[in-house]
Amino acid sequence: MKTIGKLLLISSLAFTCSCGNDNKWRIEGEISGLEDSDVVVLEGSNQGYWYPIDTIDVNAKGEFSYGREAQGYPDIYRLRVGEESLYFPIDSIESLKIKADMPDMAINHNISGSPQAESLQKVDSLLRSAAVDGGVAAVTSNSDLKRLLGQMVLADPAGIVTYYIINKRIDNVPVFNPSVKEDLRIIGAVANAFAEKRKSDPRTSYLRRLFIDNRPKAPRVVSDDIPVANEVRAFDIRLFDNSGKEHSLLDLTSKGKVVILNFTAYTAEESPAFNVALNRVYEKYRSQGLEIFQVSFDSDEYAWKQTAKNLPWITVLNGVADGDKALRDYNVGSLPATFIFDRNGDVVERVTDISRLDAAVASRI
Repeated sequence: MKTIGKLLLISSLAFTCSCGNDNKWRIEGEISGLEDSDVVVLEGSNQGYWYPIDTIDVNAKGEFSYGREAQGYPDIYRLRVGEESLYFPIDSIESLKIKADMPDMAINHNISGSPQAESLQKVDSLLRSAAVDGGVAAVTSNSDLKRLLGQMVLADPAGIVTYYIINKRIDNVPVFNPSVKEDLRIIGAVANAFAEKRKSDPRTSYLRRLFIDNRPKAPRVVSDDIPVANEVRAFDIRLFDNSGKEHSLLDLTSKGKVVILNFTAYTAEESPAFNVALNRVYEKYRSQGLEIFQVSFDSDEYAWKQTAKNLPWITVLNGVADGDKALRDYNVGSLPATFIFDRNGDVVERVTDISRLDAAVASRI
């Protein structure tokens, strides 16, 4: 087997080796059945958006040993080989042992070394058993499974495995669906626990948003007996750019700038010409406070990144796992679609003809 190369290119997450530093977590073990061309990739997650951190060196027997600086809060990582992935939790500076077999590494693996690792394996085992018994599509509606997982969540609501459960999806359907009242109650309990015990954890604000954004909206009473729904100036979009950084549309529109919101797909035939026209407007007005928030609906993440990294504005990916909520919120039936927010953060115009975009922006600058 060829020795697999080191370090992907994410400098912000680069691993600095210091032989005298013990503030590290470690994994070691063996992945049998690897082909010469297989690459073992360590990946991290930003609320479901997985990004590469490093590659893992393995020897001819598939054995490996790897250490990394602890980041100050628990997290879930995964090892990926092609389309196969296995997940493991890191709470602090523990050492885990991993044994896995290709080509079905996602199923055929064992992780030991911490209570969290054992709990996460139990979760995955329950999910696999439910899929075998009732089919993959029935997993998220399995009441017995939900009861068992709910008990695990409430037993340790601020635990990293609980976070894994809350964000687990089967065929792109969340196991705990925030649109379901009973599931949202569980999510709320987790959000409260994280807020109390993990104030500095970056996942805490995400869980709070997940709960609040899915609560039933309370009516606003304008007379003694006539309730009126609360008005919403715009719907937020929170997605990640090609470096793994999260961006919020409403955060951007609250800064007193004119913002173009564009829905697109870089793989579409008309995309290059559209971006050229978009860039002309951006270069003309950026010094006067124009910003662009571009949401791409490409299924090929690699191809999207190659385009996104060369664009000067905010570019985020709405992947398959993110669903179509953004499109539904803004009533988008075809791409590209373009909206303009004024300096007050209000959606003031939908531009259907790119040749009119310059004039539309000029009237708001």
